[in-house]
Amino acid sequence: MELIVARNRADLVKSRGEGRVALVPTMGALHEGHRALMREAKALASRVVVSIFVNPLQFGPAEDFSRYPRTLEADLDACREEGVAVVFTPSAAEMYPPDRQVSVASGRMGAIVEGAVRPGHFDGVLTVVLKLFNLVQPDVAVFGQKDAQQLALIRRMVSDLDLPIEIAGVPTVREDDGLALSSRNRYLSPADRRTALALSRALFAGALESTPSRIRAAALAELQGADLALDYLVLVDPATFTEVGESHQGEAILAVAAKVGTTRLIDNAVLRLS
Repeated sequence: MELIVARNRADLVKSRGEGRVALVPTMGALHEGHRALMREAKALASRVVVSIFVNPLQFGPAEDFSRYPRTLEADLDACREEGVAVVFTPSAAEMYPPDRQVSVASGRMGAIVEGAVRPGHFDGVLTVVLKLFNLVQPDVAVFGQKDAQQLALIRRMVSDLDLPIEIAGVPTVREDDGLALSSRNRYLSPADRRTALALSRALFAGALESTPSRIRAAALAELQGADLALDYLVLVDPATFTEVGESHQGEAILAVAAKVGTTRLIDNAVLRLS
């Protein structure tokens, strides 16, 4: 099956075929983590659509929109290798007409944890995801657990707005040394990359403990002395992203974000407290 590259709405309409459709939204610079999303999409549907769009709405004025890696030809090769049917690669002008006025508000949940550090970020994420849902019309959409708050907010949007779409999450893919795969890892110098391992070590240390206070303490201990600027380390409810109390039972997410050198990284681990 030949890969179809749709660069606008008209191309996307022409590319539609029969069968169940799975959408994998990405910003490109595809790595093994994205391939895992594509493979899950193939297991869930007969036709996979990957979107590649660096979304300006989710970047703040001091963030890395202009230097975010753009590797379209290599990305198309990866999609071909994974048996993707369609890649949708719109321009910003195609996605956002100049007189655009309406966008999605992410609410209270979009203003805490990652949203507190990056105001407006999740409004931009949900706006582009809703537009992609409307344009592609998938039966299922696949997202990575590494962006756990994003995944939770997308599930909430689907529920709150009664969207007829199934949302599937895929566990974080890691390097052999534990570093979570990210398109931004290519920014790291060798020294920064060694420093970045403190993030996954903190999560693994926290996962060995059994109560919220001990989890937080063990994770913070791993970050002590690391040459990084910590934005947050939180233990939160996976559905609301509010911090859990000491008596919490069931699933919780230990989430961390920090700047290593000039590169900001996020990571998380899903824990079960009993």
